[in-house]
Amino acid sequence: MNKRKLESLMKLHGDTQTTLAKAMGISVSRLNLKINQRNAEFTQSEIAFIIDRYHMNTDEAVACFFDPELS
Repeated sequence: MNKRKLESLMKLHGDTQTTLAKAMGISVSRLNLKINQRNAEFTQSEIAFIIDRYHMNTDEAVACFFDPELS
């Protein structure tokens, strides 16, 4: 996952970890663990939610969540 890409999209759309976590229905600490890849990963439905929320195209989604060089 490309943490910088996700954080830049969050800022671009006026989100913080608090607002995104609330929209996703998870705790801020859980979102933080997922963003920092600390024993937690985004589920497929969470990834779909973020893609929809930030109007990401396929290339942006792949670059953010599936970049093999950043995994």
